[in-house]
Amino acid sequence: MDTALRELKTNPYLKLIINSFNKYPQEVYLVGGYIRDLLLRRKKENPDFDFAVSGDCIKVSREIAKSLKMGFVVLDKEHGSTRIVYRKNNFSCNFDFTDFRGKDINEDLLRRDFTVNSLAINLKQIKKSYNPQNILLDPYSGRKDIRRGTIRVVSSFSLPEDPLRILRAFSLSAVLGFKIEPNTRAEIKRHKNKITRSAFERIAEELFKILNSQSAFKTFKAMDEFKILDEIMPEIKIMRGVNQGPYHHLDVFGHSFEALKQIEVLFLELKRNKDLQGYLGAIVSGTHSRRALLKLGAFLHDIGKPDSKERVKGKTCFHGHERLGRNIARDIVERLRLSTDERNALDKIIYWHLRPGYMADIEPLSRRAIYRFFRDTQNEAPAVLLLSIADQRSTRGPLTRGANRKHHEDVCLGLVKDFFRKAKEKKLPKLINGHDLISRFKLESGPLIGKILSEIEEEQAVGIISTKSQAFSLAEKILRAKKEG
Repeated sequence: MDTALRELKTNPYLKLIINSFNKYPQEVYLVGGYIRDLLLRRKKENPDFDFAVSGDCIKVSREIAKSLKMGFVVLDKEHGSTRIVYRKNNFSCNFDFTDFRGKDINEDLLRRDFTVNSLAINLKQIKKSYNPQNILLDPYSGRKDIRRGTIRVVSSFSLPEDPLRILRAFSLSAVLGFKIEPNTRAEIKRHKNKITRSAFERIAEELFKILNSQSAFKTFKAMDEFKILDEIMPEIKIMRGVNQGPYHHLDVFGHSFEALKQIEVLFLELKRNKDLQGYLGAIVSGTHSRRALLKLGAFLHDIGKPDSKERVKGKTCFHGHERLGRNIARDIVERLRLSTDERNALDKIIYWHLRPGYMADIEPLSRRAIYRFFRDTQNEAPAVLLLSIADQRSTRGPLTRGANRKHHEDVCLGLVKDFFRKAKEKKLPKLINGHDLISRFKLESGPLIGKILSEIEEEQAVGIISTKSQAFSLAEKILRAKKEG
């Protein structure tokens, strides 16, 4: 604790708040996750700080923000909650302030979610003492649970007061590697049907913390014991018990979990691929990484199978399940209030997840087939390819063959390499543009122009044409065929 305390005394961002509050009579405590992470020696590039204030939080924090010349916003006027936004020299963090939830700091801590977050440090005492007993408040044995790696509710009203905490128990477990203790598990079971009373934006944030951890599969399985995923995404219920053909050893629901497991295994296997890791770590929207979004896609990729299942000539088929699955996933995306970019990415991941398997059956794989795959999947091409590998690994029925699987993975990984190689290459110059077509053939603007240019771009990419005159000849041929057709 002494080491952690020294870090607090020298932390330049905390110093700003400590010095600012010196002229105010209010008590101010650093609370929650920052202290927990400090005791765990978890470092964050851009940490956020939460403070509990004994009164007049909005007034005092507004004055402090003004004196520090920082951004300020009132988060919750009714409960006295504000944020000061610090941005300087490529560093950013938030200082969040809230009035005591109760008559004093002990009552405030009682109303928090879990014991590991029910710690507080008296900021005004930091300068005066190195004795942990003088500055660290731990009335609910948070330090003991941190040492034990335990998630425990502070009180019996923790979860019903804010049902999102049910999901937060699992996100903390995923991120910290902690176990949820039995009494808290019982509380989760008792109140899990209240979780959708929370705003779905908040639900999505906790869900993506899980997905962005290295334990999404393990955590999703733990959540499924309580059917929590069913509450958040009721569409998944129909996947249970839907048996598949002889290439599969699991029903659709079990296969979806296995695909999530295999995508996490694949990420670890490819951790040395810097291009791929940069791609997976990229933020699609807000704090949601492509890695997390791809895990969600892996879990949902076959959600269209139950509605498309049929028997054709004695065989179990799921024709069109990728299209149905994409449409069902859109409903989930909308409910979780995900962004348009996230919806478009999931659309491609789910809709095209079968394509690499078909390509692996083509011998030899043509430049045209490769071009069209990259054209259709665009920036989600590596995600689709990785999902295809995970999907294939998740099928171990009696008809699966090891040699076919290896060939499939070689093709997919080769295409991943091609994607990043092409991204670094200089793009081929356009041979002609829309204005050229309009001038040469007296055409009007419209979809036909785009269709002609698209065909010209494809023929150039696969090496059939390379000059302007060849492009015009192809355009003339397309127009003639249209006229004759």
